[in-house]
Amino acid sequence: MGQKRLMVAESATVPLSGAGRMQSVNASRVPLTPGDILPAWVFADLRTDHAGEVGAVCIYQGVLQFTRDPVLRAFAEHHLATEQKHLLLISGWLPSMHYSRLLPLWRVAGFLTGALPALFGPKAVYATIEAVETFVNHHYEDQILALTSQPDLKDLRQTLLDCQADEVAHRDEAAVAYGPAQPGWVLRVWCAMVSAGSSAAVSLIRHI
Repeated sequence: MGQKRLMVAESATVPLSGAGRMQSVNASRVPLTPGDILPAWVFADLRTDHAGEVGAVCIYQGVLQFTRDPVLRAFAEHHLATEQKHLLLISGWLPSMHYSRLLPLWRVAGFLTGALPALFGPKAVYATIEAVETFVNHHYEDQILALTSQPDLKDLRQTLLDCQADEVAHRDEAAVAYGPAQPGWVLRVWCAMVSAGSSAAVSLIRHI
């Protein structure tokens, strides 16, 4: 019958190379077969999710590289394991041919986003994580709402809902760990830069 292909939108096809990629699974362990129809915008969204989870893993690696605070290390190690789980889930939905070509840059940016505040202490890290996860929550929410009208992709929607719930928990844990005091202006500026940078990166990675 010729090479099996995964349909993208209505006018394009993407070949699935390698048996392992053909056997990708979603969170419910249901095989993603070459007959599944995925709109092109879903691949674009998943590319941003994949790059974001790569960056998240690197954030916590950056924190762990530079902090010796035992409480912060436990926080980072726990969240790192969750982000690694998310990365596996998203990778199961996204063929490697659709990964962002900017992943090396995203890894560096993620590492610095964790490493730089770690040099200034736990409170800087907690404020940074709260800012990052606040953005990620909204990012996932937009995709989840869009997938509401795609009943054939309910398993993907559930995967994103599960990831979003973890990210919201990370945000709330960071907020509690930081405490009720308001951050100083330097930290507020830094967190605003992190949020703006995340937004700009998503816009870019949708296309590259």
